[in-house]
Amino acid sequence: MIDIENEVFQTCADAFRAAYPNGYIAGEYVSQPPKFPAVSVVQMDSTVLNSGRDSSGIENFADVMYQVDVYSNLHNAKKAQAKAIAALIDAQFTRLGFTRSFLQPVQNMNDATIYRITGRYRAVVSKNETIYRR
Repeated sequence: MIDIENEVFQTCADAFRAAYPNGYIAGEYVSQPPKFPAVSVVQMDSTVLNSGRDSSGIENFADVMYQVDVYSNLHNAKKAQAKAIAALIDAQFTRLGFTRSFLQPVQNMNDATIYRITGRYRAVVSKNETIYRR
C-alpha cells in the first residue's frame, strides 16, 4: 500500500505551527478542537489506480484524497483568520503537487460560533512517493 499520510501531515503541521504557534493541528477529524485556531488534515481516500498496475497486479500508483478542516472562534475576524489558514494549508498542498477539488465554508453543527472551512485535495502518488497532479 502506498502511504504518504505522515509526510503530508508533517508538511502542513510545520507550516501551521510556524504561523500559529499556539494553534492546534491534528491528523484526524476533530468535532470540537481543544483550542483555536485549529486544523485537521485527514486522508479520506486511497485507491489503487488500476491503469498503473503491472502484469503481476502490483500497486504502482494510488489516487489519494485529503480533507482539511480549519476552525476559528475569534470574536471578530474569525472568517478572515480561517481563510488565511486555509490559504496557508492550500499553499502546502499545492507545493506538494496536489490539486484542490473543493474549498468552502461549512456550517459547524456542534457550535455555530465557530467558523469552519473545509477543503479537499487530490493527487496520484507513485510507489516511490512521487506526487502527480490529477
